[in-house]
Amino acid sequence: MTAIYWAWKNLKDADAIGLVHYRRYFFNSKPYTLNNVLNIDEVEKYLSRVDVLLPKKRNYYIESNYSHYIHAHHKEPLDKTREIIQADYPAYLSAFDLVMNRRKAHMFNMFVMNKRAFNSYCEFVFSVLEKLESKIDISDYSVQEARVYGYISELLMDVWLETNQFTCAEVNWGQIGGKQNIRKALHLIKRKLGIGKKKTHF
Repeated sequence: MTAIYWAWKNLKDADAIGLVHYRRYFFNSKPYTLNNVLNIDEVEKYLSRVDVLLPKKRNYYIESNYSHYIHAHHKEPLDKTREIIQADYPAYLSAFDLVMNRRKAHMFNMFVMNKRAFNSYCEFVFSVLEKLESKIDISDYSVQEARVYGYISELLMDVWLETNQFTCAEVNWGQIGGKQNIRKALHLIKRKLGIGKKKTHF
């Protein structure tokens, strides 16, 4: 989110802005290697037809976006986010509830957007996060959980997209290197069983 904020405030002449990270990239085909990463010509073709490129949605299958979040992170920030939207951004509230009840979402804060869409997204997401920062205390959060604003922003992407009239295309995404899927599956099972669950802070 720091990189996105910097781009918003500094890349004034850019026609489009995008972000990939953590060895995750957009790909035009398999195998997911650096040779098949989506290139600038392909990006321009997409953006000639749509406003926003996003990774294909991640499917949580057995959980809603809301339940998945609160099983993995502190519950309070997400609930506070809804309160903020209800009070200050009511036009986004129905989309927020819709996204929270879904089992799929565009995750990872990966995207490419034309400048008009990018400005709209940043105005919404950073305004909400600024208000959230004033309403929660993360002083005793772990280093991982202190990244709460990044986690919340992942879910706000679809809230913004559902509310506004920007067109979107989904692109294949993948990760270079190991994904530690077994470890992640074990953590998911533990969270579902309430083993080692983090306490909610109030």
